[in-house]
Amino acid sequence: MEVEKLLLRPKPKRRRRAALIFLFSFFLLGAAIAAVNFYVFWAGKKYVVVPEQLRGAQAAIVLGAYVFPDGRLCDMLKDRMDTAVELYREGRVQKLLLTGDHGRRRYDEVNHMRRYAESRGVPAEDIFLDHAGFNTYDSMYRAKSIFLVDSAVVVTQDFHLPRALFIARSLGLNAVGVAADKYRYVGVEQYYLREIPARAKDFCCVAAGVEPRFLGKTVPITGDARATHDQRD
Repeated sequence: MEVEKLLLRPKPKRRRRAALIFLFSFFLLGAAIAAVNFYVFWAGKKYVVVPEQLRGAQAAIVLGAYVFPDGRLCDMLKDRMDTAVELYREGRVQKLLLTGDHGRRRYDEVNHMRRYAESRGVPAEDIFLDHAGFNTYDSMYRAKSIFLVDSAVVVTQDFHLPRALFIARSLGLNAVGVAADKYRYVGVEQYYLREIPARAKDFCCVAAGVEPRFLGKTVPITGDARATHDQRD
């Protein structure tokens, strides 16, 4: 019996070899993620501009974020909307494309974003709503394929812009980005960390040509935005 136990026990060399293979695989994975992050970051970062550099675009694409139950926009989203409204008022964009999560009846980012823009003087006919912008990749994909946007200014925070612009330009959008960082946000460091896996995921989505779950009929950005409104206030 003792002899059988000794025979079944893994040899030290095999265990060391397995450990080395695991460590090497872990190193390769980490190196791949780092390389993809570096590529996505710099591929998008070079298209970040200041408003004064803009010569006019079809639309400002405003990426959604959390909306409180009472309809208030979180600080990041409010700053995105304020930045987009400023671009519209200055004539740097012709339309607003507000894209966010409206997949549930009780949670609606885009209509609250619309109301905010209207309260600041943007005409309803110039505010397009993308109710199925559930993530950055879907929002960029749908901007191109559903709303037929050719030229755009992506409006979001600085940590988010490189990935959003990488996706947009990879999908054929002539896009630049304007950072909406009007303040330093509490806990912003965690958003920078979250970008690491998000860049890797979206790089794979672009490479694989993944389609969003929801597409639908086209609604050209050159038309009347009220065709995308589902609520009458």
